[in-house]
Amino acid sequence: MEVQERILDTAFNLFRQYGTRSITMDDIALKMGISKKTLYAHFADKSDLVVNVMSRHLKLMQDECNESRIKSKDAIEELFMVMKMLENKLRNMNPVAMMDLQKFHAKAFQLFENHRTVFMLETIRENLERGIREGLYRDDLDLEILSHFRAASAMFCFQPELFPMNGYDMSRVQRVLLEHFVYGVASPKGYSEIEKYKTKDYSK
Repeated sequence: MEVQERILDTAFNLFRQYGTRSITMDDIALKMGISKKTLYAHFADKSDLVVNVMSRHLKLMQDECNESRIKSKDAIEELFMVMKMLENKLRNMNPVAMMDLQKFHAKAFQLFENHRTVFMLETIRENLERGIREGLYRDDLDLEILSHFRAASAMFCFQPELFPMNGYDMSRVQRVLLEHFVYGVASPKGYSEIEKYKTKDYSK
């Protein structure tokens, strides 16, 4: 299992930087200093590897989101903790990786779509409900529309027609969009909490 996890980590880092299309099984074996025979002992082919990389990556993200919900003091801190996690995950990520996934790895892309349309929507809605209960978000919010809006806006940085690949850092795009969202849903009480967490987490 240790070798398999090392393969998944190595493959993820290569796919994240260069996309899946330009990375071969030879590249991964060479990067790890192992034989292709060892690689194929754990994964049937590149498509199988991509699916497993995506499955593991999404599981790690979901676990971190759930951990943020448990550890955070309130709904706004939960969002800032998730924001920090996304910045780490998206740092140095090439948007072409998502386009490659959609074009060449349908099964792996479907895993991501399920994550977006089920886990993300539920997590966003639960955060909105939590914020309303805590008095940090406005109580007149349309939870259905805003949940879908936030899930969709999280995908904007993967669309080169909106954010050209050579012009924007993906983690910064995500941070700006999330800050815009939380300011929009905040109550006056929540607004002061945003300022507090923003200074705490992003002071230069």
